[in-house]
Amino acid sequence: MIRPMTSEDERLYLELAHQFYSSEAVLHPLPEEIYHKNFDQLTRENPYTKGYILEQEERPAGYLILSFTFSAEVGGFVVLVEELYVLPEFQNKGLGRQTLDFVRREFPQAARFRLEVTAQNQGALRLYRRAGYQPLNYLQMTLDVEQEEQEC
Repeated sequence: MIRPMTSEDERLYLELAHQFYSSEAVLHPLPEEIYHKNFDQLTRENPYTKGYILEQEERPAGYLILSFTFSAEVGGFVVLVEELYVLPEFQNKGLGRQTLDFVRREFPQAARFRLEVTAQNQGALRLYRRAGYQPLNYLQMTLDVEQEEQEC
């Protein structure tokens, strides 16, 4: 089952997100305050993001964070799979694929579905390729505003 994240899920989300950010799926951990900012955004009415809890056998099995944008390349709405984390004991049982299928069903108006994956996360790479995702050969660049302001 995939259900929207609620304010009652804070402890669960924090536990799962800490595990995700300690895994090979990401390049670095987050400052503690970011986990709390994220949860706040995921559990309020927000047009830019949605959070979901994954459950299997009536037990928490992971979480999903989506964000939404527009792409001029495809002339339409883009759903970005920000984070998809499946607990190790639930991996390789179809839950990742079910979650990606859920995202496509929930947002049939999307012109593109996009995600990021680290090169060392081979399990996720296999899942995403089997689901039809293809590499997009752009070099990603970021400017974190808060960090820039601290350096000045």
